Amino acid sequence: MAPVDLTPKQPRKAYGGDGGAYYEWSPADLPMLSVASIGAAKLSLAAGGLALPSYSDSAKVAYVLQGTGTCGIVLPEATKEKVVAVKEGDALALPFGVVTWWHNGPAAPTPLTVLFLGDTSKGHRPGQFTNFQLTGATGIFTGFSTEFVSRAWDLPEADAAALVSSQPASGIVRASSSPLPAPSPRDREGVAINCLEAPLDVDIPGGGRVVVLNTANLPLVKEVGLGADLVRIDAHSMCSPGFSCDSAYQVTYIVRGSGRVQVVGPDGVRVLETRVEGGFLFIVPRFHVVSKIADASGMEWFSIITTPNPIFSHLAGKTSVWKAISAEVLQASFNTTPEMEKLFRSKRLDSEIFFAPPSN
Repeated sequence: MAPVDLTPKQPRKAYGGDGGAYYEWSPADLPMLSVASIGAAKLSLAAGGLALPSYSDSAKVAYVLQGTGTCGIVLPEATKEKVVAVKEGDALALPFGVVTWWHNGPAAPTPLTVLFLGDTSKGHRPGQFTNFQLTGATGIFTGFSTEFVSRAWDLPEADAAALVSSQPASGIVRASSSPLPAPSPRDREGVAINCLEAPLDVDIPGGGRVVVLNTANLPLVKEVGLGADLVRIDAHSMCSPGFSCDSAYQVTYIVRGSGRVQVVGPDGVRVLETRVEGGFLFIVPRFHVVSKIADASGMEWFSIITTPNPIFSHLAGKTSVWKAISAEVLQASFNTTPEMEKLFRSKRLDSEIFFAPPSN
């Protein structure tokens, strides 16, 4: 069986117009998407842009990469939408059946850019989201006959036909001057968390910082079935070699900065060695070991893990498996001397998963 290409890729534009654009990663370009049944896409709304109400065949985590705006969320069986103010660093859990719309204010100085990562194992196309628009040229009701729409909405057939055809655009529009609903702080509770402001789960001076999304700080993560984290490492710092020990895939989007990545699989084969920068996405196969070293700019990435409360094992640092293994087994395993075993064990006693660059 030929190895799957793990090369990081950028997305391609799927559709868009004056209001903005929708981009997606395709399994044709990134085969690991279909292997892992993961979807990945990005929405960019210009000032005044509105992503029309839609739902998806996949549960997702949304992460705001840039800008500020508003997200409307209608949970299954809800009688009222939640209107949430969003800004850079916000992560939102979007379970199955959720209807959403997104809006960037008409005077916004920057685009509103949102990353979507999710599980497509129950979707129509493994490795790719299928979104169902409620209105517009590709809206669900354009497929029903006027009779069915008229009966469903209790409208005269002429009015039903006019309403269905009144929005000629598809997916994304530039909103009219009419004001949209104002966001409510209460609607945000339990739906979103800001990863740039949340308490740090790991904070290593000169090394890096991590905020982990799980069922404790974002309860809807349980319904989505995914965990996530935002990792920021400093210039020339290293992220310890490690692997997900609960059979999960790790999907990583580079938010900003750049650096080097190595991934090693079975039989000690290095299956990926590359340099990544902002805008690229890659997937680490199950049980493979991954490590990263930042360039001078540092590096920041947002990842999802295909389990809501992921567990990682690290192979370097004070929490690594080597610190737990007995001296005798370590010595025999490496076929080395007691002196080398002691030297090896004496290192990284204070460093956890991020290692600052060596001092000159």
